[in-house]
Amino acid sequence: MKHKLTVLLLILAMGIVSAQQKKWTLQECVTYAMDNNLSIEQFELDFENAAIDKSDALGSFLPNLNASSSFNSNTGFSINPTNNLPTTSTANNINAGFSSNITLFDGLRNVHRFNRAKLNAIASQYRLDDLKDDIRLNVANAYLSVLSNKESLKVFKAQYAVTEQDLKRTEELVASGVVPRGDLLEIEATAAGQEQQIVNGINAVLISKINLAQLLQITDYENFDIADEEFDVPPSDILNNSAKVIYDKALTFRNDIKFSESNVALAEKDLKISKGALLPTLTGFFNYGTRYSDVTQLLDENNTPFTPNFTDQLWIFDGISYGAQLSIPIFNGFSTRNDIKRSKINVLQSKIQLEQTKLELETNINQAYVDVKNFSKSYEAAQKTLEARRLAYEYSKERFDVGLMNAFDFSQAQARVDNAEAEVIRTKYDYIFRLKILEFYFGMPISID
Repeated sequence: MKHKLTVLLLILAMGIVSAQQKKWTLQECVTYAMDNNLSIEQFELDFENAAIDKSDALGSFLPNLNASSSFNSNTGFSINPTNNLPTTSTANNINAGFSSNITLFDGLRNVHRFNRAKLNAIASQYRLDDLKDDIRLNVANAYLSVLSNKESLKVFKAQYAVTEQDLKRTEELVASGVVPRGDLLEIEATAAGQEQQIVNGINAVLISKINLAQLLQITDYENFDIADEEFDVPPSDILNNSAKVIYDKALTFRNDIKFSESNVALAEKDLKISKGALLPTLTGFFNYGTRYSDVTQLLDENNTPFTPNFTDQLWIFDGISYGAQLSIPIFNGFSTRNDIKRSKINVLQSKIQLEQTKLELETNINQAYVDVKNFSKSYEAAQKTLEARRLAYEYSKERFDVGLMNAFDFSQAQARVDNAEAEVIRTKYDYIFRLKILEFYFGMPISID
């Protein structure tokens, strides 16, 4: 038994360690965010409400059915319900029945409400999908930020390792009297600065991971980490399309555009519903009722009074009524006219919002298009600068090793390499993210594999 318990505990511990060592890929982060984001859960509940509203609208076409019953007991003077004569005896009465009503015509408002409910369900889906689009972009940006900070940290550590070697070599040169002690102090200052860079880099990685974890609704920040991968700039032919072509395609599938278009359609349905209040309303009704009273007196064949039993009275006194009722609106304090005016204003506002959404989309696409071009050039320029800085550093190192360059100038050459490497990392991930944004506007899924 103890052996089995030990094995179980070992398996559990291995599972915990495995979970803590999990490295999240971008796709896993996006999928997890879709399944666990609180805003998405809230919007999904709104979508369920829209489905219920659709069921309500469908129910307005159906007749209602209500049953009723009552019991009362009268002592003293009262009217006998069976013969409408006064009586002073105690009477126990039971009434029962059911009624049904159906709207035959209400200015087509029930039809428009049903169509509106269907549109609202579609609009809720577009709004939910638009939120998911935004979360995908936010997760991708946060993920790339972690990657960028991790890669920068690797560079800082590699630079510090090189400086440590230079520091040891300089100590030997100082000890042998080849270079002055001031050069050693300069190298030590450079090493101290790089140590600070490493500390800042570690903090940047931690903060960026926390930001990503918060987007995923994960609170175990200490054990959260992403996959240790290095990503090169992915190949893309998105710039083969003009910004206008990308915009025209985006109009056909973007959820924010579809949502705004749905709001226009909803406002137009609201206007039709408001106008329907000007028309007459025709309703049909059907009622069935019966009753029982213990003071009922009827005459038999011999004209002898008798009181029918409970079941017989229910059949004797039952009856039905049916008919239709027409209501014609004449004046209601301007409320209907004002509702129509408000609905017209809402239609105009929703159309303006649609045009504003299109304008924002066009602006964002043009900006993303320009950003991709600019960051592509910036990345290429940063690579060329880094290559030149490295060559200059190698030349400076050769001069420093033979005593032809002082430590200050050598540290400046190394600092320029450090800055160039940091700029390459920054421009690379800026370029990747802008590229993915532009591809996203073109309908391509977010992926950096």
